[in-house]
Amino acid sequence: MLEDMNEKCAVVGIYGNKEASRLAYFSLHALQHRGQEAAGISSSDGIKLQTIKKRGLVMRVFDEKKLETLKGSSAIGHTRYSTAGDDSILDAQPVFARYDLGEMAIVHNGNFTNAEEIRTKLIDKGAIFQTFMDTENLIHLIAKSEKRKLLDRIIDAVGRIEGAFSLVFLSRTKMFAMRDRHGFRPLSLGKLPGGGYIVASETCAFDLVGAEFIRDVRPGELLIFDKDKEPESIQVFEPTPKHCIFEYVYFSRPDSRVFGQSVYQTRKDMGKELAHIKPVEADMVIPVPDGGVPAAIGYAQES
Repeated sequence: MLEDMNEKCAVVGIYGNKEASRLAYFSLHALQHRGQEAAGISSSDGIKLQTIKKRGLVMRVFDEKKLETLKGSSAIGHTRYSTAGDDSILDAQPVFARYDLGEMAIVHNGNFTNAEEIRTKLIDKGAIFQTFMDTENLIHLIAKSEKRKLLDRIIDAVGRIEGAFSLVFLSRTKMFAMRDRHGFRPLSLGKLPGGGYIVASETCAFDLVGAEFIRDVRPGELLIFDKDKEPESIQVFEPTPKHCIFEYVYFSRPDSRVFGQSVYQTRKDMGKELAHIKPVEADMVIPVPDGGVPAAIGYAQES
């Protein structure tokens, strides 16, 4: 059913900046349009992870006092628009867990098409789930992996899932960011003015924190962020790009660049094309909703 197609969320990751949690907060504020159900941030000071998440808008979930408790130079954040599971606080992200290698938090935008199959197999092997989110499958797959290093465990885990995903992982000392082989959901990389890096679902988050856009994370690519190092890239999957058209039609903010193109200009060009395909004799073009403004301008100008 159409009302069940709720696949947008926002993810952000900040690494190597002393204002990490605050920058994550501002980035989530810029990405609020991608989810209003819940918001959360996990940060790391190199020793342990702290997580705050709650139902509601970003400005209501966080205040200065809460941000001060999220210490450290790395942080990941999420705004939720439910794709799977219910609307309880248990299904808010980041998903945090302690396991044999230490502590880890994950944020995820997208859907795993084989989530039920994986969950059933994990439960049969004794796994105990706390939520109904696809994302929790990853926690269990990583925890149960026989690989010795977290990087290898992440690669092992994502190799078992199918579907659309942009993922950001945070450990005590490292951050990892990845897109599925199709690059179905957007994820971009930027450089922060005070040092460090940012990854976010849309480039409008970069504008708010003054970050310089570097490039999109490639489909099937895994980025590793480590202290005092440039981001390392591993091409985990052979890329087969199949981008989500609704990012251009509805999800994304007009001032973002998504899949390498300006959302505003793409919507305007769509409006121009529509004027040729479906011309109408009219005095006025009215956009509904707000995301339709560029398309309406393009239609009106071409008409």
